Amino acid sequence: MTPPIEPAMDPGSGASPERAARDAPAGGSGLLQRGRRASGEPTAARRVWRLPANVDTDALAPTEWMKYSAEVIAQHCLETLRPQFTLEARAGDVIVAGPNFGIGSTREQAAAALVHLGIAAVIAPSFGGLFFRNAFNVGLLALTCRDAEAIEDGQRIEFDLSYGIVRCVADAQGRELKPAPVLACEPIPPFLLDMVRAGGLLPLLKRRLQVAAG
Repeated sequence: MTPPIEPAMDPGSGASPERAARDAPAGGSGLLQRGRRASGEPTAARRVWRLPANVDTDALAPTEWMKYSAEVIAQHCLETLRPQFTLEARAGDVIVAGPNFGIGSTREQAAAALVHLGIAAVIAPSFGGLFFRNAFNVGLLALTCRDAEAIEDGQRIEFDLSYGIVRCVADAQGRELKPAPVLACEPIPPFLLDMVRAGGLLPLLKRRLQVAAG
């Protein structure tokens, strides 16, 4: 299960996630928006890749490829569920799945493979606890969204983490959705967001050591 997180709050107001979703501005202004990744590098969160519930780490980093490099492992990520995924996924795309995403073994390569492919975030109602921690350790944003399964394959979405929401802005054909459906997510603690911005735990620690050294 996903590690416990404090209830979602509208920044500075103490509002519920549902109120935050209602009050969010029409245009995203948070950490990760359409066309921009949490690290700040330009990307295009153009597409949602929908996956079922209970996707395990073996589907993300198949056992038979674990002895190879991260690049090779990434080439086989999700091949049993979405054979075209590694061929068609683009930097900034997102994965939206059912409950219990990332269950199974502790292999960090499961999250690292998604980072290698440029996946900007994974959104699911719940995560395997070890995957959730490993994701942030390698700089992958994992968003817990109770209503994630309402998002459809191929839709275009944007995030506004200042309000803790996901906004569905276009359908699979690229047609703008008006009004754009808005889904509430659980908030991400600031120290985990720092990891995503830095590209993972080790880059974050390195940066802090450099700052401390003057």
